[in-house]
Amino acid sequence: MKILILGATGFIGSTIAARLLGDGHDVMGLSRSPGRAGIKQPSISWIKADLAAMTEPSDWRQTLQGCDAVVNSAGALQDGLSDDLFAAQEKAMLALYAEARNAGIRLVVQISARTDGAGSDRPFLATKRNADRALAASGLPHVILRPALVIGRNAHGGTALLRSLAALPLILPLVHASSPIETVAVDDVAAVVSSAVDGRLQQGMDIDLASGEVSKLADLVLLHRRWLGLPPAHVIPISGSLARPITWLADMAGRLGWRSPLRSTAMAIMSEGVVSRPTAQPVFDLKLKTAAKTLDANPSAVQDLWFARLYLLKPLAIGGLSLFWLLSGLIPLLSPMAAAAHFLAFMPKTSAILLTVVTCLLDIALGAGVLVKPFSRLALYGMIATTLAYLAGGALLEPSLWLDPLGPLVKVIPSLLLTLMTLAILEER
Repeated sequence: MKILILGATGFIGSTIAARLLGDGHDVMGLSRSPGRAGIKQPSISWIKADLAAMTEPSDWRQTLQGCDAVVNSAGALQDGLSDDLFAAQEKAMLALYAEARNAGIRLVVQISARTDGAGSDRPFLATKRNADRALAASGLPHVILRPALVIGRNAHGGTALLRSLAALPLILPLVHASSPIETVAVDDVAAVVSSAVDGRLQQGMDIDLASGEVSKLADLVLLHRRWLGLPPAHVIPISGSLARPITWLADMAGRLGWRSPLRSTAMAIMSEGVVSRPTAQPVFDLKLKTAAKTLDANPSAVQDLWFARLYLLKPLAIGGLSLFWLLSGLIPLLSPMAAAAHFLAFMPKTSAILLTVVTCLLDIALGAGVLVKPFSRLALYGMIATTLAYLAGGALLEPSLWLDPLGPLVKVIPSLLLTLMTLAILEER
């Protein structure tokens, strides 16, 4: 079959794509960056598209030509600079269903979530729920799958947060530590999708995917800590009110394009936990792996420990670099004449002040730019280039500054190294 996968570059979608390719299907994927996606997964036919811009049936016409089935594994947690939930998760899906009827699509598999629990009024679950209902009423052959917390060899979003919390030193402070969590292996999700595509699932089914084992969030974090090879640590439950400043910062970061799993939608859902619906349809005859068996089947390596330890340091590194560059630009502007003193021996006073102001504005622009996800990489490269220019200029104009171990030239080297490290871990998937 020729199958279109939405979200094929994601944690779940990429595993589904690999499974369907292994089953012998012809797989297509949508991506906003098909060039990079094609390098990682060259066996997939990539189409450049943005779901948020495909809100009319005609937008899907060419994409759906010749397709037999569609698997939707795309999703976003909250609105932000990079995501429009109403457009991508609801309006685009309704347009897809309308055109799918005209195109003769034989099956639509929707990867959804439990939408009737805590946080059900938030855009993430509300748009998912509306899209699910529209699909069920569309008359299209379909299967809706609602995975619990998905874990696997790789990590993204909530799974990545679990690993990073598990790697904290000494103690593990957790919000909603007692919340019940069910899990499902990402390979099992892909296996169920494969069964649906092969016709082994009854059309119209609405299935919760969970291993059946319920764990507390604290126990799941400790399980991941053991998987990482770290010694036991004491879990300290903390009140949700104490985490609100972090949640607020995560929400603000989301508006700048960063997809943090610490945003308020995730916290609202976790207040109740991630469990199957009481009225969920029973899963067909498939033994779904528990969290322990999933992790045991995928032993961790040193790169997993590195990732876990760096995950929460990444936003601190970006915030630290932003603050450093913003202050480097703002403080000299309080007294531009004093800041221009180093240049007075080499140029007129007016030129020295002008150069000082220009460099300060450049520093401020870089410090602000690194906070905005679409511009962060360019800002980091700009920081490196600007730092090297400052070092070269300082060495030529006033080499004696190198002799001061606390001087302006020596002190920028650690910031340069931090910039290089941040650049190395900038990718989110």
